Amino acid sequence: MATMTRADEIAANLVAVRRRIETACEAAGRSPDDVSLTVVTKFFPAADVRILADLGITDVGENRHQEAAAKAAECDDLGLRWHFIGGLQSNKAAAVAAYADVVESVDRVKLVSGLQRGAQERGASVDVLVQVSLDPPDADHRAGAAPGELAAVAEAVEQADGLQMRGLMAVAPLGQDPAVAFERLADIRAEWLQSHPHASELSAGMSGDLEAAISCGATRVRVGSAVLGPRPVVK
Repeated sequence: MATMTRADEIAANLVAVRRRIETACEAAGRSPDDVSLTVVTKFFPAADVRILADLGITDVGENRHQEAAAKAAECDDLGLRWHFIGGLQSNKAAAVAAYADVVESVDRVKLVSGLQRGAQERGASVDVLVQVSLDPPDADHRAGAAPGELAAVAEAVEQADGLQMRGLMAVAPLGQDPAVAFERLADIRAEWLQSHPHASELSAGMSGDLEAAISCGATRVRVGSAVLGPRPVVK
């Protein structure tokens, strides 16, 4: 029996993930064409990114600046859309905008000037998603703006040259039922769309909870381990 190659393994996983997306869309009464896939390549080598490109993947995500910058440069010939999805420091914002086509983790006004500077220096437009926190107000939560802060962040983005306001991003809180969290996200997004109908993208859902996210309106899911396997241990 022939040994499965890395490309075979990724291809099989990709088929399974796309089947999950299709099934979730069918259950939600949505078209699979309404949900895009970003494959998160954190800690995986550029060789895997090349396999993904060969398999038709157009969008890849990274959440550590140094690794993302190096990988984007190494794979520059592939014409991929690079999504930065990690916590962003204001002193790194310009550098991230130098290679990222989409920055999904904008959660405060302070980041906008750096992103604008990086986009202008690059001479390219950068798409922005505002990351909203789904945690209770008193939680020691992950990154993300409180729902009441979204308007101010969005206004700053919309006034910045070189940045395009595209929508919202969220991560289900650790230790909580993602279905409940994403139902809350759907309510937040409904209010958001009343004042930002042009920014309708919703990036939510990962390997373990993409079905719940799709049922609540996600237009993009960010999947890593379900496509690429267990994340390599980085010392």
